[in-house]
Amino acid sequence: MVHPNPGTAVPAAVSRRTVLALVGVSLAAVPLLDAPRVAAAPAAAPGLDDPAKKEIAMQLVSSAENSSLDWKAQYQYIEDIGDGRGYTAGIIGFCSGTGDMLDLVQLYTDRKPGNVLARYLPALRRVNGTDSHEGLDPDFPGDWRKAARDTAFQQAQNDERDRVYFDPAVRQGKADGLRALGQFAYYDAIVMHGDGDDPTSFRNIRKRALRAAKPPAQGGDEVTYLDAFLDARVWAMKQEEAHSDTSRVDTEQRVFLRRRNLDLNPPLDWKVYGDPYHIG
Repeated sequence: MVHPNPGTAVPAAVSRRTVLALVGVSLAAVPLLDAPRVAAAPAAAPGLDDPAKKEIAMQLVSSAENSSLDWKAQYQYIEDIGDGRGYTAGIIGFCSGTGDMLDLVQLYTDRKPGNVLARYLPALRRVNGTDSHEGLDPDFPGDWRKAARDTAFQQAQNDERDRVYFDPAVRQGKADGLRALGQFAYYDAIVMHGDGDDPTSFRNIRKRALRAAKPPAQGGDEVTYLDAFLDARVWAMKQEEAHSDTSRVDTEQRVFLRRRNLDLNPPLDWKVYGDPYHIG
């Protein structure tokens, strides 16, 4: 504390202006001391739910699911790929045998009663859990493609993709301390394997990885953990003949990981099934 003259103390509550006045010094003549400058913390890199990163994620999945970066062209896609899940269709591979196609058509019908797919709801309930086409053939594929021209059906596909696959993957990835690449690895795994209780489901792929390495949220190294996760993912893929080609991991996700591109920043170059792709 400054004293104006010997033996005269200034109460602690007296302001700087009052002290200077007591000693006869003009306030304007005394520059304010600069406050210490604290460096701003670097902004966190955007996660996979950032719109630009999400667009990249959609293109990456489409390269593996549809051999095309044009994911929006896949609203009308439908075929039986012989994997025991019945019809696979739409932007994320909704399947008649796994329940997510049923949920999608139900959502579409709730929003738009009387749509062209509504009449297939009873059949979709019957074939759920099987690879059967009973009650769906011969017109279901054609009607799916008709529905895909409806923006309401396109939005229903977007919303179910996010609810069932994208949002849970990003939430778990962030909880594990993973950046965009790790969140994408989770998303791609949920898309292919679902998140049920079977040994090859996403949650059990993750558990398998956790036995080998810790994620950043538990004090582990991100690259080491993602390597373990991708090892577990490859194991799961090899349990099914239809998914035994692991190039979407080997020549896509591992390429980004080896380059330490944990934020999934373009330019990105990868291959799936031997076909090259690029995002600039």
